[in-house]
Amino acid sequence: NSGINSIFTKLTVYDVSGKTIAHLINSELVPGEYETDFNASGLASGIYFYELNAGGLKLTNKMVLVK
Repeated sequence: NSGINSIFTKLTVYDVSGKTIAHLINSELVPGEYETDFNASGLASGIYFYELNAGGLKLTNKMVLVK
């Protein structure tokens, strides 16, 4: 054990109406840098939002999908 505690982390994508499109991460992770794939092939071009929840942090940001 390195002494680093894991943190429950969720990364979710929503459409403009607030409907959940994808749960990209939903697990315990140790602090660090991560990458995840998001397959948007079935989605229309437009504005989407992603929300990252990790410990006490909640970050929501906009992304634009252009096809």
